[in-house]
Amino acid sequence: MTKAKSSKALRVGFILTPDFTLLPFAAFIDALRLAADEGDGSRPIHCQWSVIAPTLAPIRASCGVEIRPTQVFCNPNEFDYIVVVSGLLKMQPDRRVLTYIKAADKTGVRLVGLGTGSFTLLRAGVLKGHRCCVSWYHYQDLRDEFPDVIPVADQLFVVDGRYITCAGGAVAIDLAFWMIKRHIGAAHAQKSLHIMIVDRARPATFPQPQPPLFCNTQDLRVRRAILLIEQNLSEPLSLPAIAIRLNVSRRQLERLFRAEVGMGVQAYSRMLRIYYGLWQLASLERTVTEISENCGFSDASHFIRCFRREFGKSPLEMRRAGRPEILRYLKGLEDKRARANRKTSTPFESSIPTVLQERRPYIS
Repeated sequence: MTKAKSSKALRVGFILTPDFTLLPFAAFIDALRLAADEGDGSRPIHCQWSVIAPTLAPIRASCGVEIRPTQVFCNPNEFDYIVVVSGLLKMQPDRRVLTYIKAADKTGVRLVGLGTGSFTLLRAGVLKGHRCCVSWYHYQDLRDEFPDVIPVADQLFVVDGRYITCAGGAVAIDLAFWMIKRHIGAAHAQKSLHIMIVDRARPATFPQPQPPLFCNTQDLRVRRAILLIEQNLSEPLSLPAIAIRLNVSRRQLERLFRAEVGMGVQAYSRMLRIYYGLWQLASLERTVTEISENCGFSDASHFIRCFRREFGKSPLEMRRAGRPEILRYLKGLEDKRARANRKTSTPFESSIPTVLQERRPYIS
């Protein structure tokens, strides 16, 4: 790839760290490719991109595919954006990468973190004190390692001055659309979507398809159990299955859960899935049957019965009541959590502000 020229409307440099996630990188760079030329010519006419690194040695993705950089680190001002793509959190970036990111930040270039790329920006000393978009899956990881940032887990990507962070995955397409539209024009951005067979781009504030967080327990076993429940909402795990994963007995897990959360494992799982269904009613255009399946209920009738028992209304009645009414009920999730916490002897009261800082759509 030749060096970026000022005639290009959009110039992007990609930094890949070891075990980076292939999907967001591939989605983002392909959107640029399709917007850069007429048809499917792939010529970098309207925009230009490079994969930059300390050396030209191949960089391995978490799936095993290797990408060879197109050039070594250069003047950061050759780019309008430097996009950092990372993956597994346990992989620490090359010190040379962190040094380059820090130097790039000083030049004023815009920095983008795709998925866990935001962790790499933070490890380079960038983003402190700023809003940082994070996938609900890695929300607690971000809070544990970087308490001096403002996590945002209720939307797809966040633009905070020169810093852009993205939840990752297929959201890279939405962010690329925003960037292409801004620099090259709506027609080129829409063309990328059409060729990629994507019906429309979602705005930055569109909510992540995430499960609600009910509590912020300090017990690692309970936290792991909650994470397992959140990761398996569509196909709920049984109490024995969760206990086996955690290497504890069913009785011990149930006792720990009741002490920390104020209810049993299965009751918590059912409650979480009901509130997830309520959140989908407010956020997604899905039928009640589709929502019930997505929330792990055996049939729509079972979901409707549980839903009515929890809220006093059927899903259709709740949908007709409108989004403000649904959000009022979602706010009740935080109240329910607080009441459950007061019934226990655990130090939850001091953690309530931490949970509220998460800015999810169901905690207003």
